[in-house]
Amino acid sequence: MEKEEQSAQEDKSSEDVVSMADSTVTIEDIEEELFRIERLREILVRRESELRYMMDDIQLCKEITQLRQELRKLVLIPDKDKSKEVREKEEELLRQINKLVESRDFLVEDVEFERLREREEDGEMAAFFQSKFPQAVAPKGTFQNRKVASKPQQTLFFPKTGLALVKDCCGFTCSIM
Repeated sequence: MEKEEQSAQEDKSSEDVVSMADSTVTIEDIEEELFRIERLREILVRRESELRYMMDDIQLCKEITQLRQELRKLVLIPDKDKSKEVREKEEELLRQINKLVESRDFLVEDVEFERLREREEDGEMAAFFQSKFPQAVAPKGTFQNRKVASKPQQTLFFPKTGLALVKDCCGFTCSIM
């Protein structure tokens, strides 16, 4: 008898539990939304990294351009009129330019490495997402929002990257090589 009362109380207490979630939302919907948010966070972190690379690239290009302009002024001086200090200054400018170009080369290599790593991660994430939520993935790797018609489709797996921009020089401010 005591067990029956306890069982009846447990049944009653489980009926008293009210979920914060909408009654139409399933655990899969919540997992899908959490996954989408995590993926968006990763995309934002990547974009932040891209912007930092681009800022570094622009700064290096500006410095190189400035040093080249200084060097150009010194090179225009005829050799017979150059003092020892001017020649040393030319050599120092060349060393500085060379050092900055090497720094930029390392930056470009880092960008390329990151791009390849991100492409690999995207493939792994797409495969995981396809296995976890096969009904939610469109054929081209885009995200389909099933139950919320007001949200537009979002492309989450292959965002456009600004890293490719760093590979070419910063354009207007620099003309290295």
